[in-house]
Amino acid sequence: MDDLFNGPGQRRRAMNLGGTAQASQREVFEQARASRQARLEERRRQEAATQIQALWRGTLGRKRLYPELRRRVGEDIAGLDAMKCLALLPADDEALGQWSHAMCAQEDPFSLSRSPQQRSWLALMRRIEIRLLHGIAKGPMSPSSVYNARILNLLFTKLGDPGITRNLFSHLLQNDYYKLLNEALAKVGVNGKKSSILPPLASLITVPFATFPGDDEIYSACLRQCLRYIMTLPLLPNRLPIASLTEFSSRLPLSSIDMVEDFVLDLAASLNPSEKAHLLANLVTFMPPRYTALQASSLKTYLRFLSLLLSGVAPNALEPLSSSQNITIDSSWVQDDEDVLMEVKPSAPLQTISLDNKTRTRLDTLSQPGHLQSLLTATSKHKSSKSDLYSFLLLVWNVWPLRKDKIISSILASSGDGFIRELYRLHVRSSPLGKSDDVKSLKDPAVAHHWPSFLCLTDMYTQLLLTMGDDEFFASSTPVPAPASSSQRMQSNPLTIGEVISFSRQALNIALALYWGIGSNDKDKTLTSYCVPGINVTFEDVRYQATKLVQAVHARDSRKPFTPPNHWLFSTQLDMRTFVSAAVIEEQEMMDPIEQQIPSRSRRDNSHLTPRLAVLNNVPFAIPFNVRVEMFRQFVRMDMAKHDRAEFSFHSRTRAVIRRDHVSEDGFNKLGAVDLKGRVQITFVDHFGEEEAGIDGGGLFKEFFTSLCREVFDTNRGLWSSTPNNELYPSPHSFAKEPHSLEWYRFIGRILGKAMYEGILVDVAFAGFFLAKWLGKSSFMDDLASLDNELYKGLIFLKHYTGNCEDLSLTFSVNEEELGVTRIVDLIPNGRDAVVTKENRLQYIVLMCHYRLTKQIRQQSAAFFEGLSDLIDPNWLRMFNQQELQILIGGVNSAIDLEDLRANTNYGGAYSDEHPTIQTFWKVVSTFTQEQRQSLLRFATSCSRPPLLGFKELYPKFSLAPSGDDENRLPTASTCVNFLKLPMYRNERTLKQKLLQAITSGAGFNLS
Repeated sequence: MDDLFNGPGQRRRAMNLGGTAQASQREVFEQARASRQARLEERRRQEAATQIQALWRGTLGRKRLYPELRRRVGEDIAGLDAMKCLALLPADDEALGQWSHAMCAQEDPFSLSRSPQQRSWLALMRRIEIRLLHGIAKGPMSPSSVYNARILNLLFTKLGDPGITRNLFSHLLQNDYYKLLNEALAKVGVNGKKSSILPPLASLITVPFATFPGDDEIYSACLRQCLRYIMTLPLLPNRLPIASLTEFSSRLPLSSIDMVEDFVLDLAASLNPSEKAHLLANLVTFMPPRYTALQASSLKTYLRFLSLLLSGVAPNALEPLSSSQNITIDSSWVQDDEDVLMEVKPSAPLQTISLDNKTRTRLDTLSQPGHLQSLLTATSKHKSSKSDLYSFLLLVWNVWPLRKDKIISSILASSGDGFIRELYRLHVRSSPLGKSDDVKSLKDPAVAHHWPSFLCLTDMYTQLLLTMGDDEFFASSTPVPAPASSSQRMQSNPLTIGEVISFSRQALNIALALYWGIGSNDKDKTLTSYCVPGINVTFEDVRYQATKLVQAVHARDSRKPFTPPNHWLFSTQLDMRTFVSAAVIEEQEMMDPIEQQIPSRSRRDNSHLTPRLAVLNNVPFAIPFNVRVEMFRQFVRMDMAKHDRAEFSFHSRTRAVIRRDHVSEDGFNKLGAVDLKGRVQITFVDHFGEEEAGIDGGGLFKEFFTSLCREVFDTNRGLWSSTPNNELYPSPHSFAKEPHSLEWYRFIGRILGKAMYEGILVDVAFAGFFLAKWLGKSSFMDDLASLDNELYKGLIFLKHYTGNCEDLSLTFSVNEEELGVTRIVDLIPNGRDAVVTKENRLQYIVLMCHYRLTKQIRQQSAAFFEGLSDLIDPNWLRMFNQQELQILIGGVNSAIDLEDLRANTNYGGAYSDEHPTIQTFWKVVSTFTQEQRQSLLRFATSCSRPPLLGFKELYPKFSLAPSGDDENRLPTASTCVNFLKLPMYRNERTLKQKLLQAITSGAGFNLS
């Protein structure tokens, strides 16, 4: 069949009944898509061509039309047609300037607003005023901008129709009116004060306040935007001419700031640090003249606004620590080799603020006495703003901590003692703060508004105590005539003794509650977190300030008691046994080698201490003294155990051969570098070089120590001086500061530390201001009386002087005379050129006290304390105050309890408590005066004062033994072992005569 149809040799053609030969379905779809895309592209090209043609035709049309519009503007420049042309023209500065120039020359430029064409005029003017405003912002230095600004001013002052005026200005406000004015002023710059645009521009800022009533929403809206965009401009007063500045300041409605209270509080939180600084600088320029006229609500809002703005400024951001212009004296100072710097809580600014000198100077005004006095005067008329004033003051001395004392002094100088008295009686006394020891009550938002007044009072009263003498402190408890001058009132105690007692207890409760109640979650939280806006003070700061106050009041109470019994004690809320055992365990944990890697910290940083140890280090007087002494002994025993110092371990002994006639020299050479926490075995040799008989079981060391102390504390050796009360302190002379002398101080400190470590009492009294150095404290006014009473009287005279202080010719310097040579020592940099005035005399007084009591003996005290700390942990010492330290060193300066002594006496040989001689001995001693009993105790033990916790603590025990029956023989003693050798006297008269003769003869050590 193939051949029939196709012929021979031909092949049949293949047929595809599904469509085009060899084409798949996918290929068909792709071809259709490509065809459709090609048609779309063609359509787009056609549409684009049409648009380009239309644009080109429009451009050509505008080229022909705009000249015509500009021509028509000039033909009827005051008519409606000109306004229509301006509205149709794009941003044409030339035509707009031509129109505004011409309109300014018109006698009635807005007559159309009162014509039948009013609606059309209003619609066109709404468009034109926006163009005028943008023209000013775009090129404020161009001549046309001057007329643009003038016509806008005329629009709001000459229009005459309040409704239309309101309509037009509302439109401007909706289109960034003040923001554009801000741009214009910024472009003119600080150096463009002669620019002709500035007078009308300044008027545009304030014209709404003269146009609209104070209760109008536009008025408050303008005030909000003015504060946001105008008052945040850097150096705003320097940008305006004097004439314009006067008008600007008088029109600025800052006295009505209370009407935008919510806005300004939110604004303070939203601004960046730089804007806050410039806003503060501008406010402090324009606002102070209005202080006396401010209503209570405005003053309250203003103070809150200032506080919130200041709260974003880090301490010292506006006043570097290196500044020497203002020096603050504070009881928490730390000393370096030359200068004095206040201990400031470390704080880094959130953002570095770069400020020009003029802005910085204006910001400094916030802390100046004149400005603060103006605020004090204003708030005195409006009691409701007092709390906000206290918050502001806290922030001021937080931002300028180096001026804190100057700020407080200026407040006290201007307001007298009434400020503190009112602060306590009206705000703090009745507050719930400190009424309980529950930390939850302190964090209650309901009591949050009481914190600023408490903190302000705490800071001010603590500072006041630094320069308040005891006579002034206690004067408030005795009615006295009112002083004649404000300077005298400034220095008297503003609180009665009863109020001081109540306030100090309130502060103590707060401190104790926070020592127990600050957790890791609370440590970095500020009072702002507890509903006290703007107060960036942590509860740790609160605890620190409360602690400083109670320490200052307690120091006064220790010197001259005035508080009731148990006033300072916390024992009513604590189980002392539990407290002691827990504190001992915590101290033991702190002694762990791992824990010893904790870096050294300031006294303020207690973050590494447990609550109990923090209490013992900061407010130890809350714990009974005998409890603290017991804990001290336990801490020492733990340390002994740690150093393998068990009672019978002899492997760690240090043997020292001491010549009787060179005790101090040999002691310095032999024991200056040894480990004194181990046992020290003393061997005495006489002047022939022969060893004395006896084995040192502790007694010979005590005898060595007694002889050593007698020599090294001798004031004739040059290392020590004494006060009129025979209390020792390091010599202030240059000899005492030489390296060799400092080594001696270091050695004496180690020897005294050894005595405290071993519980050996030392019959030496140290000056209170020197003991304060052991505790890391500074000394001030009252301590000076014990050192130099004449200087103290002179400073008291200066403090109360009512005349011109400059007439006294005092400078911030001291004349030091030594070996016939006089040299001048500056109390501050260039102090010899800084005159003492009424304003800075308190600073001079405190610096003078600091120099005499601290700076002159700083190196000597540091060396001594370095040696003492080799044996005694400084934290252990801080469990006591100066008076208690003296007791710890030398025993209780109180009556000798014969019953206690008799109950803790050992007898040797034939003696017993029933022996007739012993019976007679106790009968005779009972007839002795306290002075004679002290002489007996000194004769037998080398120390006239009894041990702290009674004679059970005396080691070795007081002992009595017979020394024959020869009644002509005097009693003798071995003080090294507290041993009295008493012949067997047969009658009372002989025993009393011989015993008094012996104890008053001044005889020394007797080995026999």
